[in-house]
Amino acid sequence: MRSARLIEIDWPEFGMAAEPPDWRVSRDEYSRRLARLDELMEAAGLTHIAVYGDREHFGNLAWLAGFDPRFEEAVLLKQRGEKALLLAGNECMGYVPASPTVAGELIRVERFQDFSLPDQPRGDSRALEAILREERIDAHSKVGIAGWKEYSTPQQIDAPSYLVDALRFAAGWENVVNAAGRILELRRQATVEEIAFFEWTNTLASEGMKRVIRAIRPGALDHELLEDARYCGVPLGCHMTLKCGGNRVSLASARGERVARGGRFSCGICYWGANCCRCGWVVEGPEELPAEARGYVEEFAGPYFEAMGAWFGALRIGATGGGLEEAIHSRLPWEKFHVFLNAGHLIHLEEWLGAPRVLESGMVMQADVIPSHPEFYSSRMEDGYVLADAALQTEMKSRFPALLARCEARRAFMRNTLGLPVHDEVLPLSGLCGIVPPFLLRPGTVFALS
Repeated sequence: MRSARLIEIDWPEFGMAAEPPDWRVSRDEYSRRLARLDELMEAAGLTHIAVYGDREHFGNLAWLAGFDPRFEEAVLLKQRGEKALLLAGNECMGYVPASPTVAGELIRVERFQDFSLPDQPRGDSRALEAILREERIDAHSKVGIAGWKEYSTPQQIDAPSYLVDALRFAAGWENVVNAAGRILELRRQATVEEIAFFEWTNTLASEGMKRVIRAIRPGALDHELLEDARYCGVPLGCHMTLKCGGNRVSLASARGERVARGGRFSCGICYWGANCCRCGWVVEGPEELPAEARGYVEEFAGPYFEAMGAWFGALRIGATGGGLEEAIHSRLPWEKFHVFLNAGHLIHLEEWLGAPRVLESGMVMQADVIPSHPEFYSSRMEDGYVLADAALQTEMKSRFPALLARCEARRAFMRNTLGLPVHDEVLPLSGLCGIVPPFLLRPGTVFALS
């Protein structure tokens, strides 16, 4: 097993797309997705499916219909073999023209004012029971509801109770089941257009993170540091996070704390398809660390980097999620590193899509392995990577040649400078790929494998 060491480098500049790539999904592609939904329903014995979405849990709706609700909830109600119906509230009715499936007349649209915000106009839409009746939902129906996630039983459903209750009243309690997992299975692989967009959002996030880290100085205000992220209006995947000074609350946003020399620091910048996170100590070297953390590099952050080297060795098409777990947990014992979640996960429009069972071409993986320790704190190498076989890379080269060239340059840097064993089918999307500076006041000092 190769061991971690510290090297001095100038952070590489891989460039980025000059403007956002055109990642609009075609009408034909949406038509194929809706047809796959019909196939899913037939395989599951469903006559209908209700795909629920809201401001946070929008991914399934956006993938199927090109529509992410603003302010309100929405539902795509589909009878197998028939044109789907999108139910939207008052404010979303002004936003539905943004959906290619609406513009292309692939789906129908109806105002449903129970989805509208409190104290907005009501009374100009049909009752939900009447809508369900017209969509032929009755005692002979089997209805799947796709909220956000699966639970221990199919009767546990994360959608508003009035929606679930109305469906159960119409079809019978036992005939309404959770179908979220089946939708997620359809979404595990990204199109080449989505990959191009995710590479752009990864570079936005990682270039912003570079500027934030380079701006770290004792006494700096957390809000001032995040100004260097240069948010440009791309939809966020989650709130930006930044912890420093006395703020040690996990996932916390900036709150007016100041950077303290010798203290902890973490930051996360997340857009659709991208989440870049780094953490470390606000020091120039180990002599400035708290006494109990002086062994941070040798005893904690170095072994973490070595384990991530094993993780990249396991990250390839045909591997399993269990193999990624083994690469991490066989090297980072729980008693010391407390890696609690999973060893990397799929990312798409939302920050966390799910964990892969078998890795396939087109999957976008988040290197989200989070160690923690009461004295050593943590270390992080969180960026996005796409798995791409020869056919997908050929398509990328034809459609987005500069994108593929940037990914190849990042992969070469990870191999040749950092010593990370990145396979040919793995394309790094972030400009900080593999870069882990333990001493944030010396960001050019980074880990590499010898």
